[in-house]
Amino acid sequence: MMQLFRSLSIAESGMDVYQTWLDAIADNIANINKVSSTDEAAFQERFVVARSAISDGRPAGASVERAEFGNPLGRIVYDPGHPLADEEGFIRLPDMDLSDQMTSLLMAQRSYQANVASFERARTAYETALKIGS
Repeated sequence: MMQLFRSLSIAESGMDVYQTWLDAIADNIANINKVSSTDEAAFQERFVVARSAISDGRPAGASVERAEFGNPLGRIVYDPGHPLADEEGFIRLPDMDLSDQMTSLLMAQRSYQANVASFERARTAYETALKIGS
């Protein structure tokens, strides 16, 4: 019975990690075209670093360990008509690629869905065990 509770907890921790990753990717995509002047830092891509949790020598789920950030220098692009362009016509854009973000988005979505499915299976097994025991 305790193993079922552990399964619920592990799946829930995975959902939390992947939700945080999805939030970071959404923030990245929302700011992928954010323009800065060349004397300011570019929007920095967000990365989520997760770690596995161990309890009593057994897997106990996962958690977000920290966030890391991309290159503040970004990419310098020539766009003399932009209002934030410097005197030479350059602006600063984030150093991110939409295809990379979309790939990460798909991986995070599928991983989140897998954890939801695991959670649902464990919950169903727990409910079945309760019915059998009563």
